Amino acid sequence: MSEVRYATDEGIATITLSAPDRRNALSVEMSRELIDAARTAEADPSVGAVVVTGGEHFCAGAVRSVLADVGEDPVEDTAYRNLETVYSAFTTIGGIDLPTVAAVRGAAVGAGLNLALATDLRVVSRTARLLPGFAQIGIHPGGGHFSLLHRVAGREAAAAMGLFGEEVDGDRAVDLGIAWSAHEDEDVEAAARAIAARAAADPELARRLIRSFRRETAPGGVAWDVAVELERSPQMWSLRRKHGS
Repeated sequence: MSEVRYATDEGIATITLSAPDRRNALSVEMSRELIDAARTAEADPSVGAVVVTGGEHFCAGAVRSVLADVGEDPVEDTAYRNLETVYSAFTTIGGIDLPTVAAVRGAAVGAGLNLALATDLRVVSRTARLLPGFAQIGIHPGGGHFSLLHRVAGREAAAAMGLFGEEVDGDRAVDLGIAWSAHEDEDVEAAARAIAARAAADPELARRLIRSFRRETAPGGVAWDVAVELERSPQMWSLRRKHGS
């Protein structure tokens, strides 16, 4: 049975992690399904935005056996590739040519927090629990965790969470800039869809926008004059599309 559900409606692709018995912890197979779902959305020209959700429990990290196998022999080929597949689940979500929104309820821990941070925007439950959790089980963070935290929340929050294991709820996540808005549990997915719908209304433009957005907001940024040139071509395209004969 598939552990990732995929559906499209009105230009929005919804990717739902569906392994509630383990709070959506990422197995190797689930990670592959997540990658496939992301690529399916990217390949569909009618899709203009993606919502990633886990229902009541966003994602409790990686399945412990994946980490244990790497610990026994870090360079054994299968173990190494399996962990790489888990990493690819969120790096793929973060790299597809579509705007992405995470709808986070319950806990986003470790690799699950990485998955949420990999999206372009996060909408969370007020009672959501966002925590790295790596050091608390005696391991170093992986998947570019510090970089993901730093780019959305800055050095202070990255230190508090990544180094010292601070946990934040949904309201605090908004205060820190980790999330855009916080809602009651039952309203999270609808709020995420309402935001995604604005991009999904024009899929072709959404794909142009996300390319410029990611280039200009990448770590280190770009100079203003460079940004002007980066935006010139897609803006000319959009003007021609709107006003051209």
